[in-house]
Amino acid sequence: MLNEETLNAIGNAFAAMSLWELLAVVLALAYLLLAMKEKISCWYAAFVSTAIYVFLFWDVSLLMESALQIFYLVMAVYGWWQWRKHGDKQQELQIHCWSLKTHGVVILAVCALSVGFGYGLHHNTNAALPYLDSFTTWGAVITTYMVTKKVLENWVYWLVIDAASVYLYIDRELYLTALLFVMYVVLVVIGFFQWYAIYQRQQRLN
Repeated sequence: MLNEETLNAIGNAFAAMSLWELLAVVLALAYLLLAMKEKISCWYAAFVSTAIYVFLFWDVSLLMESALQIFYLVMAVYGWWQWRKHGDKQQELQIHCWSLKTHGVVILAVCALSVGFGYGLHHNTNAALPYLDSFTTWGAVITTYMVTKKVLENWVYWLVIDAASVYLYIDRELYLTALLFVMYVVLVVIGFFQWYAIYQRQQRLN
């Protein structure tokens, strides 16, 4: 149970919350909902939301998360181009899976990068929760790339990353963003089953 002091702190944080965070959250949610439906417009929402979060995360000393947003900006453009390129060629970019070997390499790489960057941030900066910050950042880097390529398992990766991010944002008193990621945890499960159904239909047609 939350005590009165904690509830008051949360209430004060919501009251002081900027309209910029609210806008970023709304657009981030729009991105996920549109991505679930394979709508190319998801990348427009992602770009604007990400641009706002660059400054929000820097302001609360989540340095890796702030840097991640710059990567997101680039990937929003790349994702839009990838999806549009295939549409122009009348050849839809299809949902597909990676091999277990590929996933193993990716997971080991994310863990190694998280430890390495976490150690560096811990000893050389004032970054908050440097190891968790690094993990969510590097996990999101590869998972965002998976979305641009329509790799089915991206939703499983997002489930882990988003769950970890909830704690990260609560610690930094970004409560609305934390709530967004709670919703993300639910939506990524729905997104997985939506894409899996499409994937199965594609397999029957191929």
